[in-house]
Amino acid sequence: QVRLAESGGGLVQAGGSLRLPCAASGFTFSSFSMGWFRQAPGKEREFVAVVNWNGGSTDYADSVKDRFTISRDNAKNTVYLQMNSLKAEDTAVYFCARAATHLARSRYNYDYWGQGTQVTVSS
Repeated sequence: QVRLAESGGGLVQAGGSLRLPCAASGFTFSSFSMGWFRQAPGKEREFVAVVNWNGGSTDYADSVKDRFTISRDNAKNTVYLQMNSLKAEDTAVYFCARAATHLARSRYNYDYWGQGTQVTVSS
């Protein structure tokens, strides 16, 4: 069955960096765009970034552009989110997900989700 497992979350000071890996299994990883979303307490889950099947195309939310980088390693069935210059407002649970459509931004176009990893940025 499809499984997505995020890791790498934790507590970091503002201005710091974290790298979140998401290990995928149970499907042909290289055939799908993969995305990252986040959800802060009391807020809706929001789009962060997406990468196409071979890593050649990406898209980002305006709030993270130029600070976050999404990438993938198809040999390892893993998608990554490198987060730099972290801010307090980046505090959320971060989820990786498999896109049902190419480079999707809407959460309704994602069909499988991981359990999430908590990122807390202290100011």
